Amino acid sequence: MKRALGFIFVALFAINAMAFELTSPDIKTGRPMTKVQEYKGMGCDGDNLSPALEWKDAPAGTRSFAVTVFDYDAPTGSGWWHWVVYDIPASAVGLPAGAVVNAALPIGTKQGRNDFGGRNFGGACPPAGDRPHHYIFTVYALKVDRLNVPEDASAALVGFMIHANRLGLAKLTTTYSR
Repeated sequence: MKRALGFIFVALFAINAMAFELTSPDIKTGRPMTKVQEYKGMGCDGDNLSPALEWKDAPAGTRSFAVTVFDYDAPTGSGWWHWVVYDIPASAVGLPAGAVVNAALPIGTKQGRNDFGGRNFGGACPPAGDRPHHYIFTVYALKVDRLNVPEDASAALVGFMIHANRLGLAKLTTTYSR
């Protein structure tokens, strides 16, 4: 019995060692973001710079990636979309810090509208004095080269298409409060 359990543990470890993974040199799971990632506007005065994101071990068959940043603690009844990036080429292994303009993104990459109304990274801006909000950075491996969405698609529509074409995902959840 011990030998069988040992084999199962080794097999599970080998599977998990190759799991799709999202990391960042700028933010860490369970730790607060800094003022660098805070929004500039709506009462917030941060630098509004996206963190560098890096991923590895995407599932076989990945033809493109998408990245979203979502705050489910936002007092809206439906959360808050901070960043929607899609049509990232399959050759990409991450996004650079400060990628707030398309020129800093891989060629062909598109940015959807965030809930601030822009097509860029919109940093954290929870209400002052509110409990820490959770920001979920997610990279999706997709089975299509491009998402078939209109140029003015909402974050919800892009999200629908992401989930309809998803092969795998990796998450990093951080926090922020003012």
